[in-house]
Amino acid sequence: MLYSCVVKKSSGPQHTLAAPVQLEGVGLHSGKPARVRLFPAPAGHGIQFVRTDNIPAPVEIPATYAHVVNTRLATTLGNRGVTLSTVEHLLAALAGLGVDNARIEVDGPEMPILDGSSAPFIQAIQQAGGTVSQSLQRVTLALRRKVEVQLGDKWAVAEPSSRLEIHGSIEWDHPMIGRQEYHYVDGVTPFAAIADSRTFCQLKDVEAMQRMGLALGGTLENAVVLSEDGILNPGGLRHPDELVRHKVLDALGDFKLSGYAIQGYFRLHRSGHDVHSQLLKAIFAQPENYEIIGSSVGSASAGTQSVGSSAGRVGVSSATGRLAAAF
Repeated sequence: MLYSCVVKKSSGPQHTLAAPVQLEGVGLHSGKPARVRLFPAPAGHGIQFVRTDNIPAPVEIPATYAHVVNTRLATTLGNRGVTLSTVEHLLAALAGLGVDNARIEVDGPEMPILDGSSAPFIQAIQQAGGTVSQSLQRVTLALRRKVEVQLGDKWAVAEPSSRLEIHGSIEWDHPMIGRQEYHYVDGVTPFAAIADSRTFCQLKDVEAMQRMGLALGGTLENAVVLSEDGILNPGGLRHPDELVRHKVLDALGDFKLSGYAIQGYFRLHRSGHDVHSQLLKAIFAQPENYEIIGSSVGSASAGTQSVGSSAGRVGVSSATGRLAAAF
């Protein structure tokens, strides 16, 4: 197979959060109250989740594809028998803001769903001062050749590119869906164009999901719910193609689990967290598929705040808590 001759380039300095941030809400699938605290981290640290409620000691869960333990209706990470689910919306927010390093403390088994999109995370981080640059250069994974995976009627193809592009498409027999496509180009498409797109489901599937212990915290405040011929949410959709935009948002979050900034063109059809996870595994399965640009060796810049602790001062952004199930 011929390798790509796409010009590879560095993507600038690493970034972390300017200040700690806290958000509270409810887990979409567990239905349990959830609180998350985001802290700055040194250059080269990467994204690290921490289950602070674990007894007798907190458990760190690296945000990498190798720690994905479940992809049923959400991305679940795990380490040493401890898991954390529904991480994709926060990861998408960090990807959209260009955050490379952060420590994320969570006091339960699931991230808060908030409004079902990445927008509340973005807002909270920006209100706390946004991000700050660090002394080390961002480490980038550049695809060198085509990689593809297929699971039934779902498939994904990754090809070389000088930037990150995600072209998602969905196709369902529903009057509000049909076939939709959305092409996100990093640095060209405003992240805000996908950040507020919410997770969704069909009303007919809710009862089955709840029998499986899923969607126990779902309401019309945190998900788009489709009836047989329309949308149950009083405000309707935020975009005519909100559903496919959310699929692209999910992919952006899942691809953050590569551990690198990515240069590649991803085409996704009917894809979900399972396909995204399998695609990352396929890419890393053969070193010939990619090259790593940059180095994480060095120290954090003087302007970077140290990693916070749960005892530190935290800015609070409240979100919708537990509500009576609307479906």
